[in-house]
Amino acid sequence: MTARYVGIAAELREAIVRGEYAVGAQLPSEAELAARFAASRGTVRQAVAVLAAEGLVGSRQGARRIVLGRERSQSFAELNSFAQWARAMGHRVSGRVLEQRRRGADAAEAARLALQPGDPVLSVLRLRSLEGEPVLLERTVYAGWIAPAVERIDPGCESVTQALYDGVGLVIAYGEHLIDAVAAGAEDSRLLAVRRGSPLLRQRRVTTTHEGRPVELSDDRYRAGSVTFSIRNSVDANPLVRQVGDLRPAQ
Repeated sequence: MTARYVGIAAELREAIVRGEYAVGAQLPSEAELAARFAASRGTVRQAVAVLAAEGLVGSRQGARRIVLGRERSQSFAELNSFAQWARAMGHRVSGRVLEQRRRGADAAEAARLALQPGDPVLSVLRLRSLEGEPVLLERTVYAGWIAPAVERIDPGCESVTQALYDGVGLVIAYGEHLIDAVAAGAEDSRLLAVRRGSPLLRQRRVTTTHEGRPVELSDDRYRAGSVTFSIRNSVDANPLVRQVGDLRPAQ
């Protein structure tokens, strides 16, 4: 059974997307929302926190929340898989493996996964959909030590991260994320249903265990307008680092 706050968050999200609450407008107070949904203020607070995590409303507490935007946002504050994030936000998510094969690691992959060139890895091409629409193409390379566990996962599995935890107890504890924009290539455009050359948001990531053992290296490409990322920083905590981009054409 879906938690009550998830349903309330979904209704408020739909209202924001429809324009019932314009960008810059205030949401009703917690008391007003509690009365409207016949729920406790604590439940309403949880629902609004979901919208804040998505970047739809401001995160300031003790005042009416301000609507910040009308697009879904994925926060880097939590290291969750795309599927885990989407489900937590009340979205319908699906995924399917398009290609999966064992091969030897190239030099770049070996360097990031703490391997030797030619060591066995598992290469997986996976298409993710949100609300039935293709939004994300993942090209993931798994280190050989975890490859057998990945191969046992159902190709239609929503969350590989959760499946690995359930199956072998693997906890993906750390991640490095590089974000840039690339033009859609032929395969990107065909699978994401966009024009060739259309802009895509690319997230390149490397994840490791608590012990620092590399698990996966991935090139994730999001269709424009499908999702945004939010990064919150302060003078005390700044996880964001700016780097000079690689000006070579994307592969």
